[in-house]
Amino acid sequence: MSVLEQEATLAEVFLKEIHDHKVPLSLGKTCPVKCAFCYEIDISYRKTFDTPLTTEDQWQFMLNHIHGVKDKEDDSWVWGGNEYMEWTDIFLHPKALDWMEEFLETTDKKVTMFTVGYVDPKRINRMAEKFPGRINFELSVITLSSYRKQLMPHAPTIDQVLEILDGPAVTSANFYSLGPDTMSKDAEIISRINKDCNIWVGCLTPLRYIDKDTTELMRQGERHLADEAQKMYDMDLPNSQMIHTQSYITAFLNRKKIIKVFDACELDKKDWVVAAGSVYRILNLFRKNRARYLYVPNATLGGDSDCSTLLTFSDVAKVLTNQTQVYLPKVIMERAADEEIDIAGETFDEFKAKFPRIRFKILHKANTYFSNRKLYEKGYVKNYVEDYIKNPLSKKFEAVPLPN
Repeated sequence: MSVLEQEATLAEVFLKEIHDHKVPLSLGKTCPVKCAFCYEIDISYRKTFDTPLTTEDQWQFMLNHIHGVKDKEDDSWVWGGNEYMEWTDIFLHPKALDWMEEFLETTDKKVTMFTVGYVDPKRINRMAEKFPGRINFELSVITLSSYRKQLMPHAPTIDQVLEILDGPAVTSANFYSLGPDTMSKDAEIISRINKDCNIWVGCLTPLRYIDKDTTELMRQGERHLADEAQKMYDMDLPNSQMIHTQSYITAFLNRKKIIKVFDACELDKKDWVVAAGSVYRILNLFRKNRARYLYVPNATLGGDSDCSTLLTFSDVAKVLTNQTQVYLPKVIMERAADEEIDIAGETFDEFKAKFPRIRFKILHKANTYFSNRKLYEKGYVKNYVEDYIKNPLSKKFEAVPLPN
């Protein structure tokens, strides 16, 4: 590929990311942090483009195009591309904060940033004061426990993370259960320092390429999640406390919403409907025999993954047999805006062409908006404790068998 062709390809990638409200900065290499739990350890299932370290000229190209985009009131620009590029902690780029400040000074747009803590605490807190309400800083604390070194050998120190938290910049901190007195103790420490930031908790999910020791640590955290959540609940912290990453919890807490959407689809009892594990259990528990449910494991990502959003067309293809008509939730094919494409990069048209005898229909109401917005409405630690841990019905839900 010539230099001109490479530049044209990069420009196309940048514009696609910008179209999805991403600011596609690049480190020009695989993320050097090497977190053991990282979901970008193996991205062979999807096509990405090698992008060099972002230059000043490339930044100005991006910024000029971003200036021309009209935002809605709740729009926010994610700092870093991740649809067509490999995800990295972009704040290792030496110009990341300089460019963010320029972005905020020259536009009226909001920005969402993710980092494990590679920012200067004083500077980011000054920026939050200078641009109030425009920086959504989601700090990946992960853990403050003794497991931090195992999971994040190259991450910022705990002192650095706590210094960032001690100010107005951080809007939310996410961290996880890894065993007894991990998530709950972290919540107590973080809340003591910052009573305003949202707390996001849950478990890290082992995927097929996560190493054995890290996988066991993640599963240990899952086994202790209920106890850790109960301890947080009993603390009555002033921070808003959300639980995420556990699809079975999300599905159960939002069972009425899921059933409402399902009923609105007006399916026949002979219709085949694709569902990942948690939704499969909900439908079999509350709408048994209303349709035929085609359980689809998250085979592409493997491990303990169980989420409709992360299903791929390849996953669906593995379970198809003699069906003549199959309903697919829209959320499978919404990797990027305005494209019917899954997380692996396969288009709906490419998938359909492989099965000319099957008629595929889309459940448009089961979409990304419903998944990302509506299903989080009940995702509070309080709801998890009161309506899952203490609810006998959750045991019936867990007991619904999945097909082999």
